[in-house]
This record gives sequence, C-alpha cells and structure tokens, in this order.
Amino acid sequence: MITKEKILENTIQRCRERHIILPTYKQMRNPELIPEKIVDKLKNIGLWDLKSLNLFRINWKNDPVDFGGGFSNVNYLELPSELTGVKARIILLIGKYFPTGAHKVGATFGPLVEKLITGRFDPTRQKALWPSTGNYCRGGAYDSYLLGCESIAVLPEGMSQERFDWLHKVGAEVFATQGTESNVKEIYDKVKELLAERGDEIVNLNQFEEIGNPMWHYAVTGPAMEEVFNSVKKDNDRFTGMFLTQGSAGTLGSADYLREVYPNIKVCAGEALQCPTLLENGYGEHRIEGIGDKHVPWIHNIRNMDLVAGIDDNPNIRLMRLFNESAGIDYLKNELNINPDLVDKLKLFGISSIANLMGSIKLAKYYEMNENDVVFSVATDSMDMYQSRLAEENEIHGKFTNRVAAVSFDADLLSLSTDHMIEMNYYQKKRMHNLKYFTWIEQQGKTVEELNAQWYDENYWKSRYAKVDDWDEKIMEFNERTGVIKEYI
Repeated sequence: MITKEKILENTIQRCRERHIILPTYKQMRNPELIPEKIVDKLKNIGLWDLKSLNLFRINWKNDPVDFGGGFSNVNYLELPSELTGVKARIILLIGKYFPTGAHKVGATFGPLVEKLITGRFDPTRQKALWPSTGNYCRGGAYDSYLLGCESIAVLPEGMSQERFDWLHKVGAEVFATQGTESNVKEIYDKVKELLAERGDEIVNLNQFEEIGNPMWHYAVTGPAMEEVFNSVKKDNDRFTGMFLTQGSAGTLGSADYLREVYPNIKVCAGEALQCPTLLENGYGEHRIEGIGDKHVPWIHNIRNMDLVAGIDDNPNIRLMRLFNESAGIDYLKNELNINPDLVDKLKLFGISSIANLMGSIKLAKYYEMNENDVVFSVATDSMDMYQSRLAEENEIHGKFTNRVAAVSFDADLLSLSTDHMIEMNYYQKKRMHNLKYFTWIEQQGKTVEELNAQWYDENYWKSRYAKVDDWDEKIMEFNERTGVIKEYI
C-alpha cells in the first residue's frame, strides 16, 4: 500500500518538474501579496493560457484584459434603477475575468489542492473526476492541467456545445450523461460506474459535497463583496442582502462569511421554478445552465438561509436575448436611454448570471428596499459559453425584434414579482435540510450522524471554514518542499 507521504513525495516531484507553485488563499483574496516576479511573468501570459502561473489569477481582481494583465480592484457591475426597476443598489461580481471565463476555477481549486497537499491524490497515477452540470468540470479540467493532473469530466449531454468543445480542447476525458441541467442523479450514477470500473485510478471531486468548494468562496468571494461594499457605500448605505442560485451551493459559502460581518443581512437562495426542489420538494427540467437541481447539496448550510425564490426559466432565456440581440441592445440604448457603456457590458452575464440578477430584483421587491439598501450577487460566467443558445432561440422563435424587446423588458424585468418565494422559518429550513437524506444517506453513503451535526452542531460549519488557515500553512510548506518558489522571492 502506498503511504500518504509517498504520494506527497510523488506530487512534490511532479510540481518540481513542471515548475508549479500553489497560490495561498490569502494571495487569492489579496493578489498584492503575490511575489512581484510572478506578477511580472504574468505580463506575457494570456488569461486562458494553459500555464501553471495562471493559478495566481484565480481571484476576482484580474485586470479585465485577455492577455498580460495584472491585478487591480474587484471586478463588478452595478445596475441602475432604470434597468432593474427597484430603488435598491444591485451589484454583481464579474466572473468573466477568471481563467476559463468563470469563477469555478476557484471552486475546483479547493477540492483538488487540499488533496494534493495532504497526500490524498497522486497526479502521477490518478485522474481527477469532475462530476458537474457545466462550469465546474471546465474549471476542474483547467486546474487539473495546470497542476499536472489528468482529468475526467462528467456532465449532461444537453449542456451547451461550447462546454464540450472546450473540455476536449484541454484533453479531458469526457462522458455525457442523459438529460439536461437538473439531471444530477444520472451524473452520480455514471460516477459510481467509473469508480467501480477503475477503482483507485480516479479520485472523485464532487462539487456538491467537497467542502473545498464553499471554502474558496468563504475565503475569497465573501471578502470581495465586503471590499466592494466598503468602496461604494454612501453615508446611510447598508449591506442588506445577497441572492445566489443554489447550484452546488458553493458560492453560498460566501454567505457564511458575510453573516459574520453583517449579521442582519438577508440571504436568498434561488432555484429554477421548473424544478422547485427547495420550494416544493419537487422536480422537473429547466434551462438555467449552472444550477443543477433535484437535490440539496451536502455542502449547503441551509440554516444560514433566510429565503428561497423560484426563477422562471422562460423570462430568463428571453432576457438573455434582450441583453445580446441587436434589437434588444438598440432598444435599451436608444429608447430607454440606458448608459450605452453599461448596456454593452450586459454580455458579461451568462444564463445563470441573469437568473441571479432576476433573484436580486425579487429580493429587493420582497423587502421593499430603498436607495440605501445594497444587494450583492455574482455573474458566474459570460455569454461566451452560450452563443449556441442564441442561435437555437433564433431558429425556434424567429428574429428578436424591437417589439419583442419592449415586451420582454416590461414583462420579464420590470414586472418581476415576489411570487414563488418563501421567507423561511425554523421548520421550513429543517424541511429543506432533511431533503439531503434521500440523496446523501440513501444513495451516497453519508452518515445520519453527520447530517444531524450539520443541523444541530453550531460549530459544524465554523470548524470547517476555520481550516482555511491550516490549508494556507500546508500550501506554503508544500511550495517550500518543491523549491520552485525560491526563484520568485
């Protein structure tokens, strides 16, 4: 049997040979801590390049350029009331300026690196298995390549073609499972099959259960939102709320950090109305790519939620067209007189990002927020991954005209209501938490004791997030043992 220390030695040798340095969470949160020599090297590297130094670009502060950028402030976009129809200030962090064009490279960094630095993953003989409904397996395949690991991606066959094309480009082994966005169980079934066939040759890095996923957002995304708020707040402004679609629940880890800083914030989790798992214990199919459903992720801290909102995928897709079709862009600029520069930036919102915008508006309306209230969310990715969806909509529904744009803006954005929302009491939260039993205890081998600890032990989540400092220490020790870092300090 190979010991953990032997595996760690193999990993250190691989990283030494391939000149790999691991960034710490502190550096991902504060890129000004990155050694200057690394920053200089990045000036000759593209944002999406398959170069290991791009691990240091896993943060919210990359310059918004495709090649050679450094670091500045958090990338975000504040949307004006004339677009949102609410008085509250709505701000979304922008994920496009991560490598791969989505912040999921952060969510995948945590699970993989935690295993590399503890001798639980051997890149010289094992493959990283990334079960996903989209961007997570893209981020995982990218991080794997940069870290000298081979990867396997498992995702539904109905996801956008751009995802599959990109995965093949980076050399991932790809398996397309039956269904679309909400067919998560089919992904799990394929994972079980692969594990049975290949055993120790692969390591499953399931985004729905790996604490490294929300850990990254707790340590990096939450502080990024706090930093933006402190930079834009006016005298009477308050950090009132945040809205995030559930997905893997990874990004909701940022809410655990923000609850510590702003105890009174309202946290709203969203899901597709067509698959109302949290709202109604329900199921279904939907088109909001990036928020796989029909179950509650193991890593979702339900007790930290205040509300749940259903997002209708039909208005969501129409808004995608409004923000990206020429008739929609012209309507927003010329008939509504919305700032042209801002309208041009709406392409920074992919499909799930638009859902996050819709949910933020619903949250602001629910609490009748005013101009002193600030609501945060994220734009996970941009339209770069969804151009095929625009083509499909044109083929199915015909040309997007000025009239359709006017109707969509009024019906799908300004007329968003507070329907399909639950303000959660204790027992509603417990009902949603208990749904974990059917996936994780019956199907995935978790224990009832840990399920109960997630609910009753107030230190359960705190103790896990507190490990981020330990992980940073291990990352620094790992870099010392490879010796590569000495070239840059």
